[in-house]
Amino acid sequence: MEKSENITWQATKVDKQQRQTRFGHKSAVLWFTGLSGSGKSTIAVELEKQLFERNINSYVLDGDNVRFGLNRNLGFSAEDRTENIRRIGEVSKLFVDAGTITLTAFISPYRADRDHVREILGDEEFIEVFVDTPIEVCEDRDVKHLYEKARRGEIKGFTGIDAPYETPNNPEITIDTSTQSLEASVQQIIDYLTSHGYICTAG
Repeated sequence: MEKSENITWQATKVDKQQRQTRFGHKSAVLWFTGLSGSGKSTIAVELEKQLFERNINSYVLDGDNVRFGLNRNLGFSAEDRTENIRRIGEVSKLFVDAGTITLTAFISPYRADRDHVREILGDEEFIEVFVDTPIEVCEDRDVKHLYEKARRGEIKGFTGIDAPYETPNNPEITIDTSTQSLEASVQQIIDYLTSHGYICTAG
């Protein structure tokens, strides 16, 4: 595909810091990563609800939802997975510039892809949340029977079965939903955002 060369970044008269000041909180990406069924989307959706109730601008970018539109032309090969995450990283950067706390829920199995998004955003605005739930628990929750189909060979390249998942080396937050409730998991993240100055105690 031919790349555009005659383009220039268009500056605006309102910058990220001004938006953050107006909204009363910093913006960043909470990057949820983990196996299918680990609880990424469940936590992200509940966290968004609680942030919204605190009048904090937030938005969930969910893996399935994004593949309905923006990334509908991508499959699940290693190359397509990398491009999927690259696009989400760039979209997330725009959301952060808009002053929004962005919650991304993607398996994102490759460490290099996640590290690339961290490079796009910077350490301060990229918060890696490793939902470290054992695969046995993920399989038990699998209402779509994806793991079962993958083990029968009906789905190829399924993360955790015949495709790798590379665990994060130093995630900012680690959650195990097999031993921790949804409420406790969300509170752990809110506590992190508060203690690190992204949001204030009263929201």
